[in-house]
Amino acid sequence: METSAHPYWPRTLALPGYVAGARPGWQCAGAVAVAAAALLALGWALGGAGGGAKGGAKGGAKRSPARRLVLGWFLLCTGIHGVLEGYFSLRHRELPADTGLLAEVWKEYAKADSRYMTSDDFTVAMETVTAWAWGPLSFLTFLALLRHHPARYVLQLIVSLGQLYGDVLYFATEALAGWTHSDPHPLYFWVYFVGLNGIWVLVPALLILDAWHQLATAQRGHDRPRHKAH
Repeated sequence: METSAHPYWPRTLALPGYVAGARPGWQCAGAVAVAAAALLALGWALGGAGGGAKGGAKGGAKRSPARRLVLGWFLLCTGIHGVLEGYFSLRHRELPADTGLLAEVWKEYAKADSRYMTSDDFTVAMETVTAWAWGPLSFLTFLALLRHHPARYVLQLIVSLGQLYGDVLYFATEALAGWTHSDPHPLYFWVYFVGLNGIWVLVPALLILDAWHQLATAQRGHDRPRHKAH
């Protein structure tokens, strides 16, 4: 098949077999926003439902709003990594010609980063690790936080470090390429590319600091009786 006209940058990009999506961009973005809000709200609700019960927050105390938001965050990450990025990991070669909802979501986002339309090696590798490592681990972290498991902050630290590292590399590789894969329109560059990905820099960074504080506090408490014994 011959290369079709497309909305991606650079304009000279060859996409053999490309089929334009039937849905407008706002519908694709809206579908993701609604699903993300639902997962965030579900995590928030579950965090409050058992907050004062056995197996809930330590000592029977209710979870703070921040802790409930963290639960929602990891449930959101489970969906984004496992479903959306998992789809890309499995179907990236068929993406230009695909017309399903998830394909059209990626076609809309690819206006901010056309590497997703060309099976770029780094992008495929990064998204595959994200989907099959950070997706399941995000759900395990959610469960550990929900059930107050002793390993919850270790999992929070691991997942957040992985997310931050991947996102830093994502920005860095595009910077080294001269920012050539994004439509310069403010919606695509500043909202989609910088804004959406920036969330996965800011939030994981805060969660790394939180996990560091929690683990250091626990270790300090563990060490104190030994110091007293000496």
